[in-house]
Amino acid sequence: MAIRINTATFTGIEGVMVSVEVDISRGLPCFNIVGMGNIAVKESKERVRAAIINSDFEFPVGRIVVNLAPADLKKEGSLFDLPIAIGILLATKQIQILDIDEYVIMGELSLLGELRKIKGALSIVMEGIKKGKNNFIVPMENKDECSIIEQANIYPLENLKEVSYYLQYKDLIPYKRKYKVKNVNKYAVDFSEVIGQESAKRAVEIAAAGNHNIMLFGPPGTGKTMIAKRIPTILPDITYEESLECTKIYSVSGALKDTDGLITNRPFIDPHHTVSKIALVGGGINLMPGEISLAHNGVLFLDEILEFNKRVLESLRGPLEDRKIKISKASGSVEYPCNFMLVGSLNPCPCSKIPCECSEIEKKRYINKLSGPLLDRIDIYTSLRKLEYSNIKCRKKGESSKHIKKRIDLARNIQKDRFQNYNILTNGEMGSSLAMKYCNLTSKAEKFMENVYKKFNFSTRVYTKILKVSRTIADLDGREKIEESDLIEAIQYRRFLNNIV
Repeated sequence: MAIRINTATFTGIEGVMVSVEVDISRGLPCFNIVGMGNIAVKESKERVRAAIINSDFEFPVGRIVVNLAPADLKKEGSLFDLPIAIGILLATKQIQILDIDEYVIMGELSLLGELRKIKGALSIVMEGIKKGKNNFIVPMENKDECSIIEQANIYPLENLKEVSYYLQYKDLIPYKRKYKVKNVNKYAVDFSEVIGQESAKRAVEIAAAGNHNIMLFGPPGTGKTMIAKRIPTILPDITYEESLECTKIYSVSGALKDTDGLITNRPFIDPHHTVSKIALVGGGINLMPGEISLAHNGVLFLDEILEFNKRVLESLRGPLEDRKIKISKASGSVEYPCNFMLVGSLNPCPCSKIPCECSEIEKKRYINKLSGPLLDRIDIYTSLRKLEYSNIKCRKKGESSKHIKKRIDLARNIQKDRFQNYNILTNGEMGSSLAMKYCNLTSKAEKFMENVYKKFNFSTRVYTKILKVSRTIADLDGREKIEESDLIEAIQYRRFLNNIV
């Protein structure tokens, strides 16, 4: 008689239920796993065999067939080790469990029978809850991320012998850990440490309030990186839903630390300029998420953006508009969310000296590493200049992150109410139709915008960007309609681009 064990795998960041069916019959000794498993699944045979023997059980001599259903779904990873081992022990009647169908079992086995951490455990638990399964047996290292889901009964165990004892005697209570996503003093940096650069700080505040992409431009040593690293301190607190999304991405990518359960800070990702296209947008053999997905609901900072490979930068064009990335290969396709705030920094020329020694041709050639379509997708451009000695000497502290964050929170709440019937939260996520609906101009502002549009020959995308940034400026000031002053400020952040190109 075949034994069936409930387990699951994941595609992208979504879990998929899988049944492990074990059948043992007479015949020449063999051990086959069928059902479109990858190499890690095929190698499971040797791990399971050694784990069963080293856990003081007997490995059967006979024809063993393990089917991973549905058979047409590609399975990856080592999380099927434990359910296969339990299925074999049940099939050979070395253990007896009447309610095995009530459990979802997952885990990698070592040769000694120890349970090791797996990827995507959180996605599996969430899918199991959807399918009406509430009991989960997981490796001890996955207990914190799995216990995020309140409806789930999590039983973290350390080895195969413990799992078999628990399933027979039910001598454990579910593991629970209380999670609270709340604002605490979790950052070691603050905007008050930034001296001067008031115009740049104003631009960053607008970008953070509306989740707009921003480019910081200026000579070396003017504070571009310093400001960028302080942006997370002024962003609104991450919500439970956003935190759950981030944790799922980190779980399937294997980037979740052992001490982490729920991601409670907005991500700040700053890849090196040598990063490859696959590492940035995702992909590879197992179609794993890239840096842009790890930055979901947070900040992606590209320091010295012109040093990045041009083809790598061009791969950002789609994700910046769609807020998601679809990766397709012959082995399959997955979709990952990537709703991040892009922050870039660049120097004005290759020499980066003060005063500059580059010709106008050299400057243009350097800046033109960024294509027009990519530049169009940046909402705000702002410059930073070398500080005067008097500014440094006075040591006057700037406005703190706490005070800036209060204004941003108010603006975000306005946007949250505005888009409550849509699947977005911020002005930066508006499409053209929503921009036309909610970016209402006063009659004076309407006339001004018409004149500017004709004079500078804006594209439709640039026009929409200006409206969205203007809407955020008006939200920061609590105005229902966009005024001429809001448009002027928003256009200033675009005019700077014309000056450098």
